[in-house]
Amino acid sequence: MSAELSVVVCSLNGAEGVGRCLRALGAQTIHQSLELIVVDDGSTDPTAEVARAHGAIVVRHVSSRGVSAARNSGIGIASAPIVAFLDDDCEPDPEWAERLITGYDASVLALGGPLLVTPDSGIVLNYLARHNPLEPQELDLAESENLAYRLHLYIRRQWMPCRRSGRREVYSLASANMSVRRRALLEVGGFDGRIRFGSEDEDLCRRLVRAFPGQGLIFDPRAKVIHHFKPSLLDTLRRSRAYGRGSALMYRKWPNVRPTFFPFPVIVLATLGLSYRFPSLIVTAIILPHFFYPKGMLAAINERNPACLLDAYIQLAQECCDDFGFLEGLWRFRHFTAEVPGGSVVPLGSAGPAKGADRR
Repeated sequence: MSAELSVVVCSLNGAEGVGRCLRALGAQTIHQSLELIVVDDGSTDPTAEVARAHGAIVVRHVSSRGVSAARNSGIGIASAPIVAFLDDDCEPDPEWAERLITGYDASVLALGGPLLVTPDSGIVLNYLARHNPLEPQELDLAESENLAYRLHLYIRRQWMPCRRSGRREVYSLASANMSVRRRALLEVGGFDGRIRFGSEDEDLCRRLVRAFPGQGLIFDPRAKVIHHFKPSLLDTLRRSRAYGRGSALMYRKWPNVRPTFFPFPVIVLATLGLSYRFPSLIVTAIILPHFFYPKGMLAAINERNPACLLDAYIQLAQECCDDFGFLEGLWRFRHFTAEVPGGSVVPLGSAGPAKGADRR
């Protein structure tokens, strides 16, 4: 029986997570209709051996080339009409694959679902559960690239968060829980292999919508995946910095994209700087984050949990790292061009980054 869904799992030294992800895929309600592909992006741990033990097709890169190139290697050997993507820190719900396959009709170009954070006793994971960085970008972003409009959306979401629900069209999907028609992926050249991490999903979604304007990107909240974040503030800030670099890359690559730079860290840092001459401003600098990011204070009141008051300072630190990453990216990607290199998707057996595939 031919596969209905090819699932590409990318990993770099994530053997434990690959095993957990493949066990979850083996428990899918339609597991017999799945083609499992694990792309080992130059791991030095037993990622490939774990994948083979679960019966997955293994593609191995000799050295790490980044998540975009890894996904393209998976696309190159996928045989199903729909290709789905997971990372090695993801664990899909038993009905995940079925929800993806049955969610397609003639109007759907790509379909994804939520990446859920499991709350923990730790401060960082509970914060991420309240402020999930992997939620889809909503369709109102497509209305305008104007800086004033984007700033309006950003401030409105701080003070009046709108929790959307139900199946809906979105601006872009997170690639760690995304599926796309294979023919569409091949036509646009897959992911931009030059993007190692950060904004590779938004870039792909932009190119898909441009190439297939009559079809949409659909978010289905029933296609659930648990994302196992590390309970580390340093890892959270590292991701924010990478997202900032990704924003700079999008700014360099797409002529109509405006710079994404968060203003509140600049205001807080300026206030701290002025406190050298006006010491009373230190109190203002401490209070300002709660005014800029009120959701944590509101959660502390509603949930009667004082730890939520830390949310404002964690978000401030995230945006500082995001801004730093953006400035770093402006320099790193100063020669980045809009063109996607030819041959981004590498078919099995052709010259490219993949060492080979093992169908055992």
